[in-house]
Amino acid sequence: MHNTHPSKALAEFAAGLRYEDIPAPVLRRAEDLFLDWLASVLAGKGARPVETIAAFARAMGSADGASEVLISRTRSSPLFAAMVNAGASHFAEQDDVHNGSVFHPAAVVFPPALAVAQAIGASGRELLAASVAGYEVGIRVGEFLGRSHYKIFHTTATAGTLAAAAAVGRLLGLDAAQMLHAFGSAGTQAAGLWEFLRDAADSKQLHTAKAAADGLMAAYLARDGFTGAQRILEGPQGLAAGMSRDADPAKLTDGLSQRWALAETSFKFHASCRHTHPAADALQQVLRTHGLKADDIERVTAHVHQGAIDVLGPVVDPQTVHQSKFSMGTVLGLIAVFDRAGLAEFDAHYRDPRVVAVRRKVHMQLDAEVDSAYPQCWIGKVDVLTTDGRTLHGRVDEPKGDPGNTLSRDEIEAKAQQLAAYGHGASEAEMRGLITRVWQLAEWPRVERLLP
Repeated sequence: MHNTHPSKALAEFAAGLRYEDIPAPVLRRAEDLFLDWLASVLAGKGARPVETIAAFARAMGSADGASEVLISRTRSSPLFAAMVNAGASHFAEQDDVHNGSVFHPAAVVFPPALAVAQAIGASGRELLAASVAGYEVGIRVGEFLGRSHYKIFHTTATAGTLAAAAAVGRLLGLDAAQMLHAFGSAGTQAAGLWEFLRDAADSKQLHTAKAAADGLMAAYLARDGFTGAQRILEGPQGLAAGMSRDADPAKLTDGLSQRWALAETSFKFHASCRHTHPAADALQQVLRTHGLKADDIERVTAHVHQGAIDVLGPVVDPQTVHQSKFSMGTVLGLIAVFDRAGLAEFDAHYRDPRVVAVRRKVHMQLDAEVDSAYPQCWIGKVDVLTTDGRTLHGRVDEPKGDPGNTLSRDEIEAKAQQLAAYGHGASEAEMRGLITRVWQLAEWPRVERLLP
């Protein structure tokens, strides 16, 4: 499988993938993920960083394009619609995640795929196949770049540019050579640094907005003969050379056509950074098992992997709702006080004195078992010291939302309704109609407007 040229093998896969090649359970999971993503976009409506990107798109883009800007129900060019929808879908921290690559595929794959499908009149099946291509490419690029990459770079932003290029390239019917050129142009634009978290800055929405738009641009340029580096991923001055110390080129072609990485993707149950979820589930287990309240907690030790320390460690005293979603103490505080860490809890209570009191009792500790299992498995382990001197242990091997502990379609529908209501992005009746249509996505003759 082109072991000497994995970029080429990945491009051939993405260009050649057909709807008929994809197993039915993978297609059904793609529909689940599409609905989950749509609702995440609607939850971003009204958020200041998202609306700032939307205002930029209005000023710079077409007002009568073929592609839908979901949060405003307006139209724009595919480029700007993809940009706004991608930024919006990464705000509420409820979009999906693939564990092994530590990558959020939906936010960078579905926005450009939907925008282009609407612009060219693609069918629902073509949208599904293109989205699967984007997931498979993006996840493998994230796995290839490895843990050292994620320490500095936001993998969703970097690998996401290639994921977007693969999805759009597949919709545009690029051949394998053109797809490889698209990868070259996507990879040379890949960017996104974690430094923003220290300042509670808005960059996370820019990361997905730009990855979606830049990948789309790369695919359209390649269609028109624009060339890109042939070994942008593994070459001596390529992505891995500049952004990784532990890149593994074999990961780029791992199980192409046999292993469907999309089906390994997890839904986010709590409205926070995924690194907090295993410990949140483990703490919830302890509190429920022993009937404890927040006041019964003297100290919580969350046993974590190094990636959690790298991303969450800098957030000591969260200044905004969004930054609080990257605070292990805040998330565990919400679990302790309210038994949930949902959108409403963060908005209303991230600075609640009861939550802050628990936050100050939470400590993260690097755990060899948890760290060695990561990123394939995200184990949750907590030790809870109670005010009456007991030490209680909680452990979760598959956090809620993982493939082995996944959400049912009923749970996905309920989550979608909550997200849409949160951003006032769609009414309950509109969402019911949208949900019904999404479950029939494979039968759509053309991808048309989703919201009236």
